[in-house]
Amino acid sequence: MSNKQLSIDEQLKKYPHVWPKFVITVVAILVIYYLMTITVTFKGINPKGVSIAISAFKGLFSPSMKLITNLTEYGLLYMLFETLAIAFLGTVLGLVFSIPLAFLASRNICPKWVNSIVLTVISIIRAFPSFMLGIMFVKSIGPGAFAGVLSMTVGSIGMLSKLLIEAIEDLNPGITEALDAAGCSTFEKIRYGIIPQLSSNIISIVLYRLDINVKNATILGIVQAGGIGAQLLFAIGARRWSDCGAMLLGIIVMTLLLEWFSTSVRRKLAGTKN
Repeated sequence: MSNKQLSIDEQLKKYPHVWPKFVITVVAILVIYYLMTITVTFKGINPKGVSIAISAFKGLFSPSMKLITNLTEYGLLYMLFETLAIAFLGTVLGLVFSIPLAFLASRNICPKWVNSIVLTVISIIRAFPSFMLGIMFVKSIGPGAFAGVLSMTVGSIGMLSKLLIEAIEDLNPGITEALDAAGCSTFEKIRYGIIPQLSSNIISIVLYRLDINVKNATILGIVQAGGIGAQLLFAIGARRWSDCGAMLLGIIVMTLLLEWFSTSVRRKLAGTKN
């Protein structure tokens, strides 16, 4: 009997055992879907909201040149720069705290009891959304860009730590084992064995988080945590569609430039790896 026939026979033998799992999976999906439809209901389209969205979209084609050319703190360039600064500083500060936490939480670096404690701390941090953090810091230290930076920092720690842990645990253990056999300390193994392997992953992860933080910084402006979000909300509320269009256009251009920069860096890193 050929290998192909054997594989078919084996599949036929296993086939009856697949049906119960398939039925259970389908039933579970249907039950979850039914429960979701109970809590999430569609109440129709609000004509007022549609008209606001259309007006904001029209504003993209007639942006306010006065806002674009205004170089003061109330101008578009300043608001975009403040948004980008909040995202950048929050990402960098989050990375500073994430690196030691990631090493402490990695199973191939520290003991299990240390991993468990640090992983619990990281999970607690990740449980808080950036919007809630923004409200907490605004209420604690007052409105402004610094509250936004703190929100971005704490929000970045959870995600960056988790991604760095996965990158550290997937590294080639041969180098660290060789350094361990040579009598190197834990710090020396991290400095000379892990960091060189991890550098490209860190850059890629940071760029990914920076892209997310730029979008979050835009939203955080709504709670007065700096950035362009608050001014965009005020423009929509006052029906200043030309100002709204200029801000939306600026956000789109900033996002595209950041995406182009991130893609270019990732391609260079991929070329370096190859």
